[in-house]
Amino acid sequence: MISEKDIRELVESVIKELNLKELGGNPAPAVSAVTDAKCDADCCDEGECLPDLGERNLSEWSEIPNPLDPEGLKRLKSTTPARIGIWRAGTRFKVEPWLRFKIDLAAAKDAVLKEVDPKLIEELGLFTVQTMVKDKDEYLTRPDLGRKLSEEAKEKILKECPKAPDVQLVVADGLSSTAIEANVRDFIPAFEQAIKNYGLKMGKPFFVKYARVAVMDEIGELLEPTVLVELIGERPGLVTAKSMSAYMCYKPNKNTIESDRNLVSNIHDGGLPPVEAGAHVASIAKKIFDAKASGLKLNV
Repeated sequence: MISEKDIRELVESVIKELNLKELGGNPAPAVSAVTDAKCDADCCDEGECLPDLGERNLSEWSEIPNPLDPEGLKRLKSTTPARIGIWRAGTRFKVEPWLRFKIDLAAAKDAVLKEVDPKLIEELGLFTVQTMVKDKDEYLTRPDLGRKLSEEAKEKILKECPKAPDVQLVVADGLSSTAIEANVRDFIPAFEQAIKNYGLKMGKPFFVKYARVAVMDEIGELLEPTVLVELIGERPGLVTAKSMSAYMCYKPNKNTIESDRNLVSNIHDGGLPPVEAGAHVASIAKKIFDAKASGLKLNV
């Protein structure tokens, strides 16, 4: 059976040969398709293994061998995680950018299709309810059902949660379970502490499975909170699958429209860090509470 070391050496030699051909015999010093890496994993020989391309920072990664303005390219890449400076277009990507694209695409698909880890929900002390959606396939094809709670869910919410809190927090999986797993553990304590500091009464938070944003309207009618905050996984892209959003609304109900909601998006380590986001969202919730208005009606 071929070893990890043999695979690494084979891939390294092939990519070096490809680089030489592309550059007319001159290797690209700025490009290292396979770098030496040390690993303690049992599957690796002599502590060596292939690098994890998914861990590379796109803003620091350039495939251009001899840029005319290296510092200018570096400054440009530092402003965006977009795929620039990959030195190819169309169907002729270089090997590493192509592999990274496939890695990020797979991560985006996984974020949509997998479920939030039940152990995390238990760790956070949240109880779980479900919308009228039966499974993930139906969730993706029937967004209307993701906006409605099942009868069992309504009964459980009314049983577990006190009515008419100042602020009610809801966690929903949305289109990225990965985003929820990556952010709520840090977000919730910061949010709860800030709400407490503002002197507001907070309801019992819970998790909604197979939820869309507008499920907050039904929850609002059930519990009648002054402000409802819903955390939900954003539709993943190729830059990150870990981005979470926080939707806020003043007394949401069946007549609520999208312009009645406030939104803080791009919550993740590469955007708005979850701890900072928790405090920021709480400050907006306090403004909504004081103004008795949200969305376009809120003057902030």
